[in-house]
Amino acid sequence: MSIVSLSTGEPTCTFEDVKAIAGANGFTIPPGSVDETAFHLFANAFDATCEAVSGLPEYEDPRLKPVAVDGGERKYYRPDANENPLNAWAHKTTLKASDAKGPLSGRTIAVKDNVSVGGLPLGLGCSPSLLKDGKHPISPIDAVVVQRLLAAGATIKGTATCENLSMFALSYTSHSGVVHNAWLPGYATGGSSSGCGALVSIGDVEEARRSGKDSKDYSLGEGVDMAVGGDQGGSIRLPAAYSGIYGLKPTHGLIPYTGIAALNPLIDHTGPMTRTIEDAALMLGVMAGYDGIDPRMTPESPMPDKVPNYAGDLQAWVAEKDKVGEWSAEGAAKGLRIGILKESFDVVGLDPSVADIVKAAAERFRSLSAEVNEISVPLHKHGAAIWTIAARPMMPHFVGGNPPDLLSHTMPHLQPNPINQNYFDTLAHRNPAAVNVLMNAAHMQRKYGPSLARKAHSHVWELRAAYDKALEEVDVLLTPCNNTVGPKQPASTAKTEENANGFSERLMDLFEPAIGNTLNTCSFNVTGHPAMSMPVGWGKVKEGGGRLPVGMQVVAKRWDEANIFRVARAWEVGGRWVDS
Repeated sequence: MSIVSLSTGEPTCTFEDVKAIAGANGFTIPPGSVDETAFHLFANAFDATCEAVSGLPEYEDPRLKPVAVDGGERKYYRPDANENPLNAWAHKTTLKASDAKGPLSGRTIAVKDNVSVGGLPLGLGCSPSLLKDGKHPISPIDAVVVQRLLAAGATIKGTATCENLSMFALSYTSHSGVVHNAWLPGYATGGSSSGCGALVSIGDVEEARRSGKDSKDYSLGEGVDMAVGGDQGGSIRLPAAYSGIYGLKPTHGLIPYTGIAALNPLIDHTGPMTRTIEDAALMLGVMAGYDGIDPRMTPESPMPDKVPNYAGDLQAWVAEKDKVGEWSAEGAAKGLRIGILKESFDVVGLDPSVADIVKAAAERFRSLSAEVNEISVPLHKHGAAIWTIAARPMMPHFVGGNPPDLLSHTMPHLQPNPINQNYFDTLAHRNPAAVNVLMNAAHMQRKYGPSLARKAHSHVWELRAAYDKALEEVDVLLTPCNNTVGPKQPASTAKTEENANGFSERLMDLFEPAIGNTLNTCSFNVTGHPAMSMPVGWGKVKEGGGRLPVGMQVVAKRWDEANIFRVARAWEVGGRWVDS
């Protein structure tokens, strides 16, 4: 009996199929040969195995079953422009776990539109034409972070607009249109967690209005206390910097990424975006900890019951300093060692005024009695290049819906269509960066083969070691986060009678404002160090009148988020950023 008859009884692969399969691997099998007959048999046996798995029903891991919520049924809607003037909401809902009480009780949260929330669409900021059946899937699962936030008493108010496929650092590539900065509509709020940045910052804008510090009266819509962002190269920290809030990319592997659409496990991170440093610490404590599913987590990742009490530890540290008379504008940072990363001020595109604001913010630590020194990490200037080459080849792999090499939960409900002409036509003038990723990966393979990515991975270890060595001398490294204040939304995104969808053929108008935005952020995605953007002042916009926030990035040793929180909290004793 043949192998085929053991499986299906009838061959499904022809000799032409065998020829094509061999050609795809760069070789030929002599036609009519014994070899061809054998591999034809093997191909049919393998195809029968494929069909056996293809016929199985989709499996939904019971560990990701949606949390029971008040009211039972999960309902959602897409808010109109009157309710959503900043275009920061993807979908709105109200989800609160039944009888849940915890540290986030009474707090409202939005999650980036690449995070699975059971019963809600998973939009990814992209056209539904890029997905199976031309529809955004309704998620049958709750991401682990969603489960944990609901269990801690939080109320999830909806999903926040994100940039197209999470592949842009500004806020005008989403399929739903531009996301406006809450401080100054018409200007970018940063990406790719653009809606998260806008929604969290609404509370600060409203407070500024109540206190008379902001006289503008444009509509903002409903905001939230906190948000769950995603970060592969700066996509939490940049919108936080542009929006004047706190955005933490935690240590790689500290928070499980299970149930969140990936770009590359090497660089995937999720983390809190909040109005205060205390809320960032509180939210991290809820979200962190091993989940038994995510391969990004390692033996270094703490079990849930071993996650530090970041908020409590910060409170205790402040109390101890207050007890000894140090919690003052003269002594709050005493004992902290601050490093100003020299090379971070030499990156291309850094606005001199932004550099001056960050330097002044860093120098404040001297008056707070910290030890402040300039630290040089020469390899930092190559960090963005190392990140690009190390991560780029695998990104098309995930955009195309392929699973990673290590076992993980692959979100079977999310099935992208094959990358083809429709992909290019849909994205080239909406988010050219998403097309460029494919072009880059193909160029690398065609010209260099896999050796270049392997080399870049070895330099990731070198880069991590370089930062580690610097962090032996200091507790944190400080860098600029956003190179400029939020730029004006490109004219080519404006809706006109001739251009109803709001995007023209001026492709470079979209690309140019984002060039260089991640030069100080992306290297910490490959090295895994925790990095947070904190607001430290105002910068003037270039076009017209107005001002927008400037962020300073604080980087610590891996697994040392506690020092990031301490440094930021001590800085605030010298005065809040909004008053600068």
